[in-house]
This record gives sequence, structure tokens and C-alpha cells, in this order.
Amino acid sequence: MASNGVQANFTVPNILAAMLTMRSSESDKKKAAMDFLGKFQKSNDAWTVTISILQSSTEAEAQLFAATTLKGKITYDLATQISESDLPALRNQILVLLKKFAPGPKPVRVQLCVCLAILAIQMQTWKDVLPTVVAALGNDVTSHACILDFLRVLPEEVTEGRKITLSEEDLAQRTSELLADNAEQVVQLLINYAQSSPAAATNPQLFECITSWLKEVPVSVIVNSPLLNAVIHGLSDDRSLQAAAECLGIICRETKDVDDNIETIQVLLPRILELRPRIRALVEEDDTEGFKAITRVFADAGDSWVLIVAREPQHFRPLVDALLECCARDKDRDVIHYTFAFWYELKQYLTLEHYIEARLQLNDVFSALVDILLKHLEYPETDNPNELDLFDGDREQEEKFREFRHLMGDTLKDACEVMGVSDCLAKVLETIKRWRQTYGSLATETSVPHWQSLEAPLFAMRAMGRMVKDHESTVLPQIMPLLVQIPVNNEKLRFAAIMVFGRYTEWTAAHPEFLEAQFSYVVASFQTDSQEILRAAAQAFKYFCVDCKRLLESQVFQLQAFYDQILDKLPDPSKEELTEGVANVVGAQKAEDVYNLLKLYCGPLVDRLMVKANNAHDDKAKLDLADHINLLTHFAQQVVPYVPVGAENPAVKYWQEVFPILATILDNFITFIPICERVCRCWRFWVISYRTSITPLLAPLANKLADGFSKSKQGCFLWASASILREFSEDREHVDNETAENIYVFFEAQATNVLRMMSDIPPIDLPDVIEDFYRLLIDALLYYPHKLIPSPLFTPIFRAAIAALALEKQEPLSAALHYIRDLLTYGGKNPAMSGDQIGAASVHLRQIVRQLLVTNGESLVKQIMAGMMITFPRDCFPDGSGVLLGMFELIPAETTMWVDRTVRMLPAGTVTPAEANRLLAKIKEKLSGPGPDVANFRQVRALLQDFTNTYRRRYVAPRDGLGQLEAARFHFDG
Repeated sequence: MASNGVQANFTVPNILAAMLTMRSSESDKKKAAMDFLGKFQKSNDAWTVTISILQSSTEAEAQLFAATTLKGKITYDLATQISESDLPALRNQILVLLKKFAPGPKPVRVQLCVCLAILAIQMQTWKDVLPTVVAALGNDVTSHACILDFLRVLPEEVTEGRKITLSEEDLAQRTSELLADNAEQVVQLLINYAQSSPAAATNPQLFECITSWLKEVPVSVIVNSPLLNAVIHGLSDDRSLQAAAECLGIICRETKDVDDNIETIQVLLPRILELRPRIRALVEEDDTEGFKAITRVFADAGDSWVLIVAREPQHFRPLVDALLECCARDKDRDVIHYTFAFWYELKQYLTLEHYIEARLQLNDVFSALVDILLKHLEYPETDNPNELDLFDGDREQEEKFREFRHLMGDTLKDACEVMGVSDCLAKVLETIKRWRQTYGSLATETSVPHWQSLEAPLFAMRAMGRMVKDHESTVLPQIMPLLVQIPVNNEKLRFAAIMVFGRYTEWTAAHPEFLEAQFSYVVASFQTDSQEILRAAAQAFKYFCVDCKRLLESQVFQLQAFYDQILDKLPDPSKEELTEGVANVVGAQKAEDVYNLLKLYCGPLVDRLMVKANNAHDDKAKLDLADHINLLTHFAQQVVPYVPVGAENPAVKYWQEVFPILATILDNFITFIPICERVCRCWRFWVISYRTSITPLLAPLANKLADGFSKSKQGCFLWASASILREFSEDREHVDNETAENIYVFFEAQATNVLRMMSDIPPIDLPDVIEDFYRLLIDALLYYPHKLIPSPLFTPIFRAAIAALALEKQEPLSAALHYIRDLLTYGGKNPAMSGDQIGAASVHLRQIVRQLLVTNGESLVKQIMAGMMITFPRDCFPDGSGVLLGMFELIPAETTMWVDRTVRMLPAGTVTPAEANRLLAKIKEKLSGPGPDVANFRQVRALLQDFTNTYRRRYVAPRDGLGQLEAARFHFDG
């Protein structure tokens, strides 16, 4: 890429001086040096300067910088800065440098190998790549490492899809020439090298090379050659163990299509089983890295051959046993996670009726696996039975162990599916009984010996909770009475017991005789000072209230007293869970009792709310007030009584009393965003929960939303407005025309306010408003297309969406793109509409949409292309290309012309005329077929995706703006 502005003085001494400056502690100088080096790397001078540094400098850092810069130049600037006639000279220069750096340093040598590989991909006239490289480097020992590095990186660079300026066809041809045509020769080179000396046979580079070429060479060729012996032998040498293990694992993965590779698998299986004695040896030697490597080999084999293991369990049983042994010997839990995928995939097959015989044969394996997992789930033992800090204060290690337990819990569930839940639960019961018999009598008020071996089965039971059916009546009735006797003076045991009760509330609802003891255990746990126990108890309490609400409905008054007493003691997340729980119980009551119960439960909350509002003088107090509003929202979500159409809803009657209080709080804190958001959320759920029953509150609610947005300019008011638009649209039952019309007028007022705001304030300062506005518009287009599309606001809304595409934040971009994609459907015959309310007006609406696109489409295409090439986050690409696809389907000729113009606007030197012409020629070719062909349109979409992806890889957004691709400023006169 040509550098912009005045040509800097890019000499070798200046570059080396700038690199020296990068080591300084002065940030201004470092930044200036970084900018200087960045411009240098894009300049034409970089070619000669980097080669000069590589020829003359003796400093490793400078050499590596030069080699890396040269790689970037060949990757991104070759087509635009080097003529085709100069390519052979560049190639020869790199070969000379490779010869020089063959002995090292390795990082420089590898970068130069990558340079040569990328050059080889693009230099299509260079047909004898491999012979040329081998001949240039020679046959001395110091060159072997360099040749192996080049052989390793070549397939990696080709298959990574470094297309640069190559078309799909040219890349496919070059791939064939560089890889497929050289595969046989490479294999022979590697065999010759492996047999050249004992040191060569265990050189990690040899195995890295084999690994790199495995996707290009049929795996059977490697397995039936002397290279397999070399790989197996490499596993016995410490120097090559890791590389050989990785290579053998890849060989196994290449046989994943077992039916196509059955003969190869039969060769590999006995060779891999030969390695099983290494498991015990490596563990006894305390060689953790070696144990990991050998386990990965068995795991890769198991993962790849799991289908044939299920088909022939007897023949492949030794492989399964080897994996089980890896798990059993993993005393430090270093390798067991490598096996998790195998157990999961094997379970997937064994639980199918077709593999019932294999399931029976391998049932004992999963039974043994459960025993192993139960042991691995235990916390570390300590000398002090009361010690709860088991990781010497290392919180990272403790968190890692907790996450690892959850992964083991998933594998435990896999075993459950194979063995049956009752058999797994029986193992848990047996472990609990064993602890009680051995240590139960030794437990005191202050000490619980070996609590780890009791806590582990509790965790296991919690992990398999979702798999236990409500009708399980064999094991759980024996376990549950034991759990309520779990010592409460050990925090981790009590936490585990509470979490189990919370996980099994659905089962408890079906076995009410166990409810009282469990619920009492949980409620009593709120008296602790432990925050962890409080959080667990609040969560379990919520689940009991949700799943057992019918059993608890008679305790609704006692629950209120408990709720009011305990609420202020809890952390905020636990307050929410407790509130959600009691709200569920209130929601289960008869409709005629709802008003009084809401008053009973929410009255104290509202009193607290007003006290907090009167004392909210700093941000911390205001945030506390905002969080407290959320508690009321839980009642709005859960307390939704059924009332006949036209009858007064008792919940709405109560919320009418609360509305003025929330409205006053909103007015007083209109500049504090969290409070605005929580109030809007509460009101939104009023609409969602009570739907048309909220009509008595509709007018004041809409007025406050409109007024709130006007004053605060916050998107949450639009988000709440969208719920009203949805629930009171014209196709809803029990909504009269006048109400629907008033709601649409309310929407237009909100939209007009947003457009005025977007006219005054750049999109970059309004990301949240833009997101909420276009999500609101998606609903407006869905429910009111016949009003929105012909309205005077339709065009400004579209133009504002185009202006918003200049943003680089995913959420508002996605909302604007989704709106545009939905809008485009109204230009065709399958609009994204709700119901069939358009009818005969569809032709008229289609004409309006098409005229809008003809008038504004060029701006849209330009911004979509600029976004996909430069500014969009990656997650926005599918929607961006979806918009282009819709444009091509509706107005292909115009869209093609606009794409052409956009590509010609790209900064000089970033795209050659040949590239632009080739892209447009291919688009026209795809569109020239007879009639509208969906497949052709999708091929055009793929062409544009490839082009924009390639451009994005090559260039970053220019620091001085996007030039002609800059988004136009939106202006609204309404």
C-alpha cells in the first residue's frame, strides 16, 4: 500500500533507531516511533530496506522485524508494488537469505520460509518450487532444518486461503500445483530424511512436517510407509515425544471416516495399543507432559473411531480400557479432560437402540468411570479437617478446579445415560453411606472429618439432577432423608446440600412428603453470615417456590413475614431470587386474592422504595434504588391472574396505585440512566404480562414514555414503547381501532423525536438509542406496514439507518441491518409481515419500497460495502451480505452499477483495476442467466463476501478517514 503524505526518510539507520526508541520508557517517543515504523511497513522503500537489514544487521530483534515486515509486504503489497518481471529476483534474494539463516536464529528462518511460501502461491509462473528450494539450500546438515521448515509452512500457508490477488480458480490450480503434485515427492523426502540418521529419526521437525502434509497426503500412504515406525519410535524419545504424539493424533483424526479407512485403522490399532504400558511408566516417572501427550493419542484415536467402537465393542475394548486407565491414573487431574469428548460421543451411540448390545458390553466401563469421577470430584485433603481454604489462597486454582468439576459433571451425566440414572444414584448413595459408617460418628459441632469424600457425591448428585425423572422412587427416597442430616457447621457441605435440594425441586413437588424437611433446611440456612450459603439458599428457595408453588400456596402469609424479615440481609442477586420465588407463590393464588396479596407483599417494597428515593443523594444510593425497582418487576412478571375479557384485572388495579409513585421517581431521576431503565423495564412487563388488561393505564403510560424520551434521550423509553406497539397492534384480539390508531400516533411521535435527535447528534454518540429505535421500527414494520411505508417518515427513517451503518458497534448495527433486511422484503412478494393485513395494498407498498431503493440504494450499497471491507464487526457480516443479496434480488442492474462505483472509490493502491474488473465481470456473469435465479444471487453474495474478506485481511481502516466511503451526515427537516 502506498504511503500517504510526504515521503518519510526510510533508511536502514532510521529504522534501527526507531526500533531502539520502541524500547524507551517515554510514551510520546514510542508512539512516534510506532507510527513511523507503521508507515515504513506500508511503503515501497520497505522492500529494499528490509532486505538490507537482513543482509547486514547482526541484531536478532532487527532481523526478526525485517523478516516479519517482508512477510507482510509479500502477503499484502506484492501485486500493487512489485512488477511480475521482478518476482524471480525477489525469489532468488529470499533463497539467498534462507541459505544464510539456515543455521538460525529459528524465528527469522521460519519467517523467511513463510515469505517464500506466500511468494510461491502468488508467483504462478514458478512451477518447480520444491526442486528449486532443495537445490538452492543444498544437502548439508545445516540446511535440513530450513528445508523441513519450508515443507511445514507451505501447506499451512496455502490452505489458510491467503488468496491475496488470486481468483478462486487460480488459487485452486496453485494449490494443486504446490501440494497435490508434490505430495509423493515430499513423502519420499521425509522417508529419506528419517532414515538418514538416528538424530533425524527423532527430530521434532520431521513429525511437524508429517503433520502439516497429512491433509494433502492420503493417510494410508503415511501409515503404510516407514514414517509410521518413525512416529511410534518418536514417542519413546523425550525430545520428540510431544511432536510425535501430535502427529499420531492427527493421523488418527484423518481416519475419522471409519468406513473409508477400515484397513488403515486395523494397522493403527495394534500400534497404538503397544503404547499402553507407557501410561503407567510415565505416571511412575512423574512425567506430566509425557502423560498428557500419550493420553491425547488415545483420546484422538477414541474420538476418531468411536463409531466403530460402538459397532465392534469387543475388538476395540482394549482402546476403551486404555482411556479408562488414563482417567484412573490421573491423580492430579491433568489429563482426564482429554477423554471427555470420547465418553460423550460414545454415549451418543450407545443410547441408540441399534447399539444396545454394545451398551450392555460397555456398561461396566461406564460404571468404573463413575467411580473414578466420584474420586476426582473431591476437594484436596488437608491436615486440618476444618480448613476450607484448600488452595493456599490461590483463587485462580480454586476457580479452575470448580470449572473442572462442572466438566466432570457433564461426563457423569453421559455415564448416567448409559447406565441408567438409578444405578448412578445408587453409587452416590453407597458413597454417602460409606462416609457415614466410617466418619459419621466422629463428626462434632466443630469438626467434620474427611468432609471431602461426603461433599463429592453431593456435587455428583447435583450434576445429574436434570436427568432424574420425577417418578424415580428407588434411590432418592433413601438419599433425601440422609441429606437433611448433613452437618450444618461445615460451609462446603451445607452449600452442597442446599444446591442439591434446589436442583431436585421438581422431584420434590412430585413427592410432597419430603418437602417440609428440605424447605426447612433451606430456610434455616438464611440465618448464616456466609455470603455463599446465603446465595445458595436464595437460589434453592426460588426453585422451591417455582416448582412447589401449589404445595406452598397455603403458606403465603408465613412466607411474606419471612420475606419481609430477611430481604434486607441479602446481597442484591439473592434479593431478586427470593422475590422471584415468593412472586411465584403469590401468582398461584386465586384471582380474587391477588389484589390484597400484592398489597401485602409489594406495600413494604413500595415503602422502602420511597425511603430510598428520598435519600438517594449519590450514585451508590441511586443504583440501590434502581435495583429495588426490579423487585416490583418480578411481581409484574409472575403475578398474572386469569380474568375474563372485559373484567377488571386485580393486578392492574394494584399497579394503578403504584404507577404515580414510579412516575414521580422517574421525573426526579430522569438524568440517571439505571433508574430510567428499571422503571421502563417494569412498565414494559406490565404491558407484556397483562396485555389488553393494561388499557386503563395505557394513556398515562404512553405519555410518560414519550415525555421521558423527550427529556432523557435514552433508548430504554423506545424499548418499552415497542411492547405497547406489539400488544396493541390492529391484528390483536380485543383491541379497538381507535386504540390501535392512537398507539400508532404515539409511535410516530417517538420516531419523529429520534429523527430530530439523529439529525443533531452524530450516530457515534447515540448507539443505544439507535439500537432501540430500529428494534422498535422492526415491530412497527411488522405490525403497521400499511401505515409506516406510505408515511412521510419512511424515507428519513431509511436514510437515518444508512447513516447509522457508519457505527462500529455490533448491537446498533445489527438492529439497523435487521430493519433494512425486513424492509427489503416488502419490495418483493414475501414481506416479513404479521398476519395478512396488507392485502390488496401490497402492490402499492412494493412500488414505494422499490422507488425508495432506486433513490437511496447507492448510499446503502456504499455503506454496506465500506462496512464489510473496513468498519463492521465480524458478527455483522452475514446481515450486511444479506442486505446486498436483497438488493440484487430486487434491482440487480442498479445494484451492480453501485457496487462497481463503490469499488472504484477505494483508496488508490489498495485494489488494482484488474481486481475490480474481475469482480464486476463475475457478478455480471452470475446475473446474466435467464430469469431470476436464487442460486445465482447467492453466488453473487458469496463473491462479494470473498472480495470484502480479502480486502479486510489486506488493509486496515485508514487513520485519516474513509475518504469517499465516509458516511453522509443524516439531516431531518421534520
